[in-house]
Amino acid sequence: MKKTFEKTILVTGGAGFIGSNFLLRMVPRYPSYHFVNIDALTYAGILANLKELEGAPNYAFRHIDIVESQAVRALFEEYPITHVVHFAAESHVDRSIHDPLAFVRTNVLGTVNLLQNAQRAWSNDYEGKRFFHVSTDEVYGSLKPEDAAFGEQHRYEPHSPYSASKASADHFVRAYHDTYGLPILISNCSNNYGPYQFPEKLIPLCINNIVHQRPLPIYGDGTQVRDWLFVADHVDAIDTILHKGREGETYNVGGCNEVQNIELVRQLISIVDQKLGHPEGHSLGLITYVTDRPGHDTRYAIDATKIHEELGWQPAYSPEEGFEETVEWYLAHQEWLDYVTSGDYQNYYDEMYGERLR
Repeated sequence: MKKTFEKTILVTGGAGFIGSNFLLRMVPRYPSYHFVNIDALTYAGILANLKELEGAPNYAFRHIDIVESQAVRALFEEYPITHVVHFAAESHVDRSIHDPLAFVRTNVLGTVNLLQNAQRAWSNDYEGKRFFHVSTDEVYGSLKPEDAAFGEQHRYEPHSPYSASKASADHFVRAYHDTYGLPILISNCSNNYGPYQFPEKLIPLCINNIVHQRPLPIYGDGTQVRDWLFVADHVDAIDTILHKGREGETYNVGGCNEVQNIELVRQLISIVDQKLGHPEGHSLGLITYVTDRPGHDTRYAIDATKIHEELGWQPAYSPEEGFEETVEWYLAHQEWLDYVTSGDYQNYYDEMYGERLR
């Protein structure tokens, strides 16, 4: 007899950094929910991260690109989807500068395709349904040191093709709510870090480079400020919003942890050197200043008062705890870093499913 689930949650981009952390925590947490993961498995999609979920009765994977209208439509026909949690996105700013159309394709057209198919499948019977769009604080632009942090009503002022594509997606999600009544939720989060992050990103890149005593590239003078959010805290925030958030609302999710890039790198050097038994300051000489990124935002900071007061969510990890746990994870998973940086992970789907990637 086929099992009936309380909810069927379509997770897009579940093989990515935040998506895989979400599934690894949520699938065992909610055995009465069916999680259907779709991912295009581009360079940052690492299906091997989810190996422990293979065979779980409440988990399924489909190799689908969110821009493929017929494939997404067929998915809504195959499964009684009640919720969409939409992570899938091109997210690396440097890549967006070199290839902006790829970001428009996935982040804008892909989001609209999901919205259109959700609206069609639910046919205005929206009871018990939610379309949850996971966005970024970068849509708000850049703050000066003296400015108040980004609130949910802060105007949009994106400065990179990446942030512009995410801002466009946010607007489409709200438009489907206003035009069609689609029950939506949006979260705008600060910079995430933690296990399974693709090693082109600042924190895993620095940890790996310190281990191998390679240069640590710092854009400009390194004084750009970011608010850092441990990924486990972000997953718990998404869980809270999914279950308690009010339809049509936006919630900002931040780690309450503003740090200059150069200070963050120095913290990482201190932690990694200590754990590897290096003398204090051993790796400081690896810091290498490089030409600044075009349109580089000066400061991001999230005002998370709304989610704190309305939904009762607070980050569980202090910055010190989060950074230390992250460093320990990467040091204990050097094989994972080698596996990803070698490109071998791209063969995993073929090995597991006996098919070639499209």
